[in-house]
Amino acid sequence: MLAVWAQLPRGASGLDAADEWLRDRFVVAQAADTPEPRILVVDIDETSLAAHPWPWSRERLAELVETLIGDGARAVALDILQGEPGDPAGDMRLAVLARQGPLVLAQLFDYEQRPQALRFGRPAGGTAAPAADGAVPAYGFIANHAGLAQAPHVGNIGVRPDPDGVLRRVPMYTWFEQRRFPTLSRALLDCCAAPAPAAASARNDGYQRVPFSRSLDAYTVAKAGEILDGQVDPALVAGRLVLIGSSSLSIGDRVATPLGRSSPGLLVHASMLTTLLDQQAGLAPAPWPGRLMAVLFASVVAVLAGYTFARLSAAVNVLMLAFASLTWVMLAYGLAAHDPDFSVSGPLLSIAFLLAVGVPFHWQLAQSGSRRLLDTMRRYVAGEVVDELLRSGLKDPLAPRQLQVTTLIADMEGYTSQVEALPVEEAARLTTDFLDCLTRPVLENKGTLDKYTGDGLVAFWGAPIPNDKHADLALDAAARILREVAILSATRVRAGGQPLRVRIGIESGLAMVGDYGTSFRSIYTAVGDSVNTASRLEQAARDFPHDVIIGQGTVGYATRHRFLSLGRHALRGKEHPIELYTLEQLA
Repeated sequence: MLAVWAQLPRGASGLDAADEWLRDRFVVAQAADTPEPRILVVDIDETSLAAHPWPWSRERLAELVETLIGDGARAVALDILQGEPGDPAGDMRLAVLARQGPLVLAQLFDYEQRPQALRFGRPAGGTAAPAADGAVPAYGFIANHAGLAQAPHVGNIGVRPDPDGVLRRVPMYTWFEQRRFPTLSRALLDCCAAPAPAAASARNDGYQRVPFSRSLDAYTVAKAGEILDGQVDPALVAGRLVLIGSSSLSIGDRVATPLGRSSPGLLVHASMLTTLLDQQAGLAPAPWPGRLMAVLFASVVAVLAGYTFARLSAAVNVLMLAFASLTWVMLAYGLAAHDPDFSVSGPLLSIAFLLAVGVPFHWQLAQSGSRRLLDTMRRYVAGEVVDELLRSGLKDPLAPRQLQVTTLIADMEGYTSQVEALPVEEAARLTTDFLDCLTRPVLENKGTLDKYTGDGLVAFWGAPIPNDKHADLALDAAARILREVAILSATRVRAGGQPLRVRIGIESGLAMVGDYGTSFRSIYTAVGDSVNTASRLEQAARDFPHDVIIGQGTVGYATRHRFLSLGRHALRGKEHPIELYTLEQLA
């Protein structure tokens, strides 16, 4: 939405300032020094003024124009206002050149609404136009004197800098008193009967961006004094469009442009003339849909961020957004010449929003999710398993899944007879101490605690994180349980109590493991035939002198343990006898 908003027309804003700052950097980087052979800039510079002091008579200006035309110039534009009549002979020569020769005069239109409108001289040229029709309305003017009012080709040199004082656009056409007036560069092409180029892209307000595709060094500059003194080779002038102006600080006009804070005003007209000539020759950059590409880019980044924010760390997401910003700047660098009006900084604004709001928000969600996951999982799983689970990035680690697991079921033999004669406090302490002997080995060997069964527990390995060593880990836990219970039993016997015995059943196989239950209560548990078999094995241990009874599945998965076969036995709920085992070192 931010990217779309950025592409909509609006008034001056901070976003526009950012756009122009970026575009100015692009202009400076892209301005070529390739010589422009179609244009000649004639500069009334300080050396020309030293040889021919200012003010110049109209005779001298007319002589300069006639020399250029005589040397083969296609047309000449005089970027100097002549508001007051001068010497009659000189005025007459300029008027004849303007009416009959390829000479374009200048006039300036004012686009500011002032309490007292500028009205000086008499506007000339232009064509009748009942409506603005894309031209920029003007409210005043500074034109040439009435003696030059019959000139057919007069170009506007009035401009309106951006709010920061930099000139980036010119009005290609101005609408004033029901007439439409071209800018100086367009009038110069019209003067030499050049075919009109395709309409350039312009904003809705009628202003045309100046591309500044060439630096000032790309233009051939001849000194006006040397032309008057016959020191310039006519071949330098022949076939070119000529712009006459001044870079002298005393009389010349200076403007701030993307290429410099004090650029000659002629550079603006020369740049626009280059643009028109390129359009005429089919060399102008083809138009591209910059606004659409900006919105599409921002949309791709938003979709990508929606995927990565929930899955990757904040640091990685920040790097991803930084890379997206760099990618867009490079893309916008190439787009800028093909679409002069799209918002360069729009996608960067969207990325900044994601960086300032999206990353912290998703980080907070991730932290909340991690805390909830930790609070839930630590009731079931060893701490190192929880850490591994967090690193795995599973979206819903408690969702039911079918996994290969090993189930261990342990129980105290003769629990009822052990506690019935004890006071409640001692019975509770015995139960707690016994369950500690069962639980500690399970968690230390990365097991998942399923549930307590009063005087016993159910645990499994291989979930929620799949583990190829699930059988060996369960067997390690069983051996450790036997040692823990033996220590507790010896302590009780020394205190005058009865010895303790634990029965353990272990089996491996496929099981459905996950968070099962209702909206009122749920439990993370394993369900399957191997779980039922482990329960039957624990019950069968009462018929053997061995404390640990192991099924065929666990024997098949184990790699670090040796087993003693107990033969084939029928278990309750099983149609056929199965082979039972115990650990060899415990036999």
